[in-house]
Amino acid sequence: MVKTDDSIRYRLEQREIDTLSEFATKSRFSKGRKQPEEPCSLRTDFQRDRDRILHSKAFRRLKHKTQVFLSPFDDHFRTRLTHTLEVSQIGRTIARALNFNEDLVEAIALGHDLGHTPFGHCGEGVLNELVKGGFHHNIQSVRVVEVLEHLNLCQETIDGILTHTWGYTPKTPEAQIVQLADKIAYINHDIEDSIRAGIIAESDLPKDCINYFSSIQSKRLNKMINEIVSNSLGKPDVAMSEEGWHYTTKLRQWMFENVYEDSSPAKLEEKKARNVIRELFFLYCDMLKPVCEEGKIERIVTDYISGMTDRYAVEKFKENFIPKGLQCGAKEDYLFKLAKIY
Repeated sequence: MVKTDDSIRYRLEQREIDTLSEFATKSRFSKGRKQPEEPCSLRTDFQRDRDRILHSKAFRRLKHKTQVFLSPFDDHFRTRLTHTLEVSQIGRTIARALNFNEDLVEAIALGHDLGHTPFGHCGEGVLNELVKGGFHHNIQSVRVVEVLEHLNLCQETIDGILTHTWGYTPKTPEAQIVQLADKIAYINHDIEDSIRAGIIAESDLPKDCINYFSSIQSKRLNKMINEIVSNSLGKPDVAMSEEGWHYTTKLRQWMFENVYEDSSPAKLEEKKARNVIRELFFLYCDMLKPVCEEGKIERIVTDYISGMTDRYAVEKFKENFIPKGLQCGAKEDYLFKLAKIY
């Protein structure tokens, strides 16, 4: 029996129960946090999760982490942060249309890439080769919120962060929404960025996919979202229509073959980026050997490197592997010599 409460939080929880879909995840009935906490008087637990993620250090670092193109000079290319915001927007649109819990969707979306490495999937691939048992950014994202930043999130939020990627089965419809929103977001914005970079042209895209979705970015995005909403209304699970999913995955595969592959112009600098991650990994492992238990070293170094931004990783590489000229006193010495002469 839930005790009555006059708080704003309680009224928000009741509104969810009264108005959301019968299949939606209600914050009042959350499976809770690992460490019990006094509830907030103003926010539901899922709103609180969202705010904790938004204020985390890992979230702020996403602004300087690669999405596809490494450190682009053009400010209009996506970063890991703008990708995250687009996933959140798409997810919230779907959740609102289907009457699922928008706050939970937003929390999952904002946290789904917190564990991503510098240099995007290139950096993830290097750590996956070097670390015993492999490295996967979704698992690292969970480690960020549970261990490294101690955010103490609800189990539903953590499950959604873990299962946002391929090969995982989400436990809530809200997590299913984010899993789809992530795919929709990166397929569409990577197409736009690749056209901007001159790697592909709009006319290069598969004709059957364009005929089904449209060659116009906004229309293609809208069509994909509608394919999910119209196929999922009134159902406990969220999925795109079979035909829509066929063309979405075909478009994704085409991007892998023409943009994401190693010989693509988008990947020309990745050999250098891989070397940065690899050399830093070995360097830091060697640095910790005199002061740390051997069994802990790899974990510590993995946490450190995966949390780096692109530019921080590059600066650390320069600091440790690029020789510097001899520093001979302050640069202003000659200024003061002149002052004495005059």
